Amino acid sequence: MANVNAGILGTGHSYPEGILTNADLEKIVETTDEWITTRTGIKQRRKAGPGEYTSQFAVNAAQEAIERAGIDANEIDLILCATVTPDQILPSTACIIQAQLGANKAAAMDIVAACSGFLYGLTIANPMIRSGQIKYALIIGAELLTRYVDYTDRSTCVLFGDGAGAAVVGPVDTDHGILAARIRSDGRYEQQLFAPGGGTRGGFTAETIARGDHFFKMRGNEVFKVAVRSMAEIAREVLCEAGLTTDDIKLFIPHQANQRITDAVSNALNVESSKVFSNIAQHGNTSSASIPIGLDECVESGRIQKEDVVLMASFGGGFTWGSIVMRW
Repeated sequence: MANVNAGILGTGHSYPEGILTNADLEKIVETTDEWITTRTGIKQRRKAGPGEYTSQFAVNAAQEAIERAGIDANEIDLILCATVTPDQILPSTACIIQAQLGANKAAAMDIVAACSGFLYGLTIANPMIRSGQIKYALIIGAELLTRYVDYTDRSTCVLFGDGAGAAVVGPVDTDHGILAARIRSDGRYEQQLFAPGGGTRGGFTAETIARGDHFFKMRGNEVFKVAVRSMAEIAREVLCEAGLTTDDIKLFIPHQANQRITDAVSNALNVESSKVFSNIAQHGNTSSASIPIGLDECVESGRIQKEDVVLMASFGGGFTWGSIVMRW
């Protein structure tokens, strides 16, 4: 399969019916709609109910993506599920998804890269498709973040929502698909955005649960500064590698972490506001699911058309970050 690129052939997304509004949060924690909106841009977020779990939404999103790609699940060679909120410790959520889809010929595994997970997945699948090692990959970002939110901590509980997005990736002409992709991480920032409980270091005991060690913890000011700098730098790198500038971009889809981060990165890149996608007001921060949900919403609304150049950039706990530029 010489002379091919890897491109997105179909997208899908899914999220719970339950909605948690800022007005709802005002009744739970000391906050206001004005405080949340001013600092984050978020008005509401989806919240899974009892008995709902990550793979359910991942499967729904994946089925939609597979149908739109016009392939059969048995043709998929690789399933990568980006998540920090898996169904269980073992087996991987990707394997659970594989069984539900009937994609019995695929290799399947999870990617733990927080909000950058979907772009990590695309970047991993890209050379495998280009080289002919595989033909079709299913990349999923799926999270039920509200299960790990401390509703006494107003700095974090207002941020996170639940949902899943998926994309089928396969061979396309060399002037389409992924034109450049880069991913990076820096574990020295481990303590800036983390959940210390539940693993072999912190354990999962009555004491750790009582302390709330399994909840997400964040030092927001430091995350903001590094996120803006890192996303802007790596986006410039992929544009340069592809021989493009922001003038060539039809659409910029950043990870939906915080509207102020989106605005700051867009300003640093000199991307016109009309080209910047944002759905954070409706969904909040859905971590690895935010970019694939955004992609699918843009496809469904007609905001992405054939030949459009789309830039994506992400940043998450680890720290991890990445950027991809592609021609639809």
